Amino acid sequence: MKRRTLLSAAAASATAAGLAACGSGTPGQQAEDPAAEGRTPVEFWGNVFTTPENAWYEKIVEDFNAAQEDIYLNYQVVPADAWDQKLKAAQAAGTAPDLYIQAGRLDTAARTGLLMPLDDLLEPDLLAGVTDPAKEISQYQGQFYGFPLLVEPQMTLYWNRDLFEQAGLDPEAPPTSWEAMYDACEALASVMGNGEFPLNTAVDSDTFGWTTVAAQMHVAGHLPISEDWSTADAEDAKYEDLITFYKTLQDEGWIPRQPLGGGNSAQAFGEKKVAMMSQGSWGMSELGADYPEVASVTGVAPWVQNDGDLTHSISTIGNMKWVVDAKAKEPEATARFISWALGGDPEVLGPFFVDTQFTKAPAREEVAEVVGADPAAADAPWSEVVFEDVVPHCIPEAQYPWDINLAMGDALQAGMLGEVSPAEALSTAQKEIQKIIDREGLAEIRAEMDA
Repeated sequence: MKRRTLLSAAAASATAAGLAACGSGTPGQQAEDPAAEGRTPVEFWGNVFTTPENAWYEKIVEDFNAAQEDIYLNYQVVPADAWDQKLKAAQAAGTAPDLYIQAGRLDTAARTGLLMPLDDLLEPDLLAGVTDPAKEISQYQGQFYGFPLLVEPQMTLYWNRDLFEQAGLDPEAPPTSWEAMYDACEALASVMGNGEFPLNTAVDSDTFGWTTVAAQMHVAGHLPISEDWSTADAEDAKYEDLITFYKTLQDEGWIPRQPLGGGNSAQAFGEKKVAMMSQGSWGMSELGADYPEVASVTGVAPWVQNDGDLTHSISTIGNMKWVVDAKAKEPEATARFISWALGGDPEVLGPFFVDTQFTKAPAREEVAEVVGADPAAADAPWSEVVFEDVVPHCIPEAQYPWDINLAMGDALQAGMLGEVSPAEALSTAQKEIQKIIDREGLAEIRAEMDA
């Protein structure tokens, strides 16, 4: 799980303590709450998200356990940096949770039999109510393997209007192109103090790996692998331009050399250590909850592109969904909880989208109507930007293995830091991607997925 999780183990511990009433505190153990006695137990694993998201998960579990007497949800927060290891170990030992939260594509997990298909577990009317964008990321070969909670853009531009004004920039006119970004950074550098930067973007391989997929498509018109997944295609000169963009920002000292916190955290922007940041739409949720004074002077716009064209491939669409493990011990009880929380009364799910500052798109139209009718929606002008100026021009997340994203992330980082030339960085990525293709038989997998 590479995104939409706040990567601090300390934060996870704090949240786990807050959720102690919901579970045992140790993944895989049964709840000790007397209220669980005599009920069918359902194990549910999640991560640490933004403050309002964490609060919603806590409440939804408590409400479900209070609303009926047949099933007891045991919700456990697993730190993101331990997630992969714990989940794989539990799956190997046959102790995986019945239900867990998953971001990104599910094609590989579905294809390799790790997930349970949901079409026979959930009511057809419920599945029919899922929006088309959410359906695409929840299905494999036409069958649901996850029930979507939301979709959201993974790259938008945030800027501090007060700092723009101090730097002599128009606070209502964010940059749209790489050249305009250079100009804005140069102006903002004059008003930033020591240890502060005009802009915060990805600077490490992992974050580059998932934040630049749309930019790779935008600049080159293709991703770094052929459509049939038989050949690497990372040595396009247009990718050198993308590396040079980040190298220029780095060489001028306009972005930090080391990450200022998690790649999906808005903390540095909230603390005014940076005047602009590239971040998913969830950033406004974090700002609204934890830095309300900064949120009130924050603008949100599409992320800058090489040519200033903001009408195609400006971000990938991220998502969050709930999946049922293929070896779930209580699939029917798990399905009842999914149906109640995500597929039932829209008023149950509506607060999630209101409290996260209208930065995420519901996966069901009837929920979107409830959220849109909330009086607070009028005070969230960024919502219109996210859903009218960004979402329509996004592309899906890449379906190929994460290692290919990471190979491009490595190339971007090495080229940005000047460790090698952009061409040399991409040559290394080309070889690494071809190695992945051959090692994992990706051409055969692609053919199977398309069958």
